[in-house]
Amino acid sequence: MPTGMWWFIGAACGQLVFAVVLLRTRSRESGAPRTDDVPPPQALALLRGGRRAAVTVALVALHQRGAVAAGRKHTIRANGGPGRTRDPVQLGVHRALHRAFALRDLALRPEARRAVDALHGELRATGLLRSPARRGAAGTLLGCVPLTVGVGAYATGPSNTVQAAVLAAGALPALVAVVLLRLPPATRAARLLLAELRARYPLPAHRREVTDGGLVQLYVALYGDPALSLFLPRFSSEGGLLDRPWEAERNRPPTDRGAAGGERPG
Repeated sequence: MPTGMWWFIGAACGQLVFAVVLLRTRSRESGAPRTDDVPPPQALALLRGGRRAAVTVALVALHQRGAVAAGRKHTIRANGGPGRTRDPVQLGVHRALHRAFALRDLALRPEARRAVDALHGELRATGLLRSPARRGAAGTLLGCVPLTVGVGAYATGPSNTVQAAVLAAGALPALVAVVLLRLPPATRAARLLLAELRARYPLPAHRREVTDGGLVQLYVALYGDPALSLFLPRFSSEGGLLDRPWEAERNRPPTDRGAAGGERPG
């Protein structure tokens, strides 16, 4: 292999190392998750499914108090005051409902976005979410790894045989870069926390097994569509809250179709 190619391989490995450093978090990642101090449902939803999931759980909590209802054409509308809540995400989502919005648009409204961004900052400070800026910088470096290998093969490989050897040598760092590019925003500590909570709170087979509204929010935070379809089928379907409505409808047990126990009419 040409000597010059080793410089390109070294550069690619250096980019990979710097990206890994950026993706590391100052957290308790190496330890077991602390489920004795569980974040609120909106925070758990943000860890599991991002901004849309956090807003969905906030809407569930507001709907339980009659503050929001399903609007026309799969939208959500305000249906009164937010009730007695001091949760910033719930208040931000409710303030954003100047008119009926689809969930995707509601999650991007300034009031809702600021509230979720603040929650994101809190979770980032505890080591449960990676910094967007660091993830962006790491993503740029990781994207440069296969590019560096390819440029090195083109610049230093005078023959097809040499180019093949160069590409083979750079295949490992390029493969690792592709894997790291798919790394979720939630850290290992967050994933362990979610797994522990799912083990502690498995999704029940029937909605009548759960009468606590706070537990309903927890289940929606942990499981998403299956929990929405189980506990709030009408609201989630008419309000457009389901990520994959066809799958939720197919997987919902027949005995749980229709309005969920305690669900307010929309």
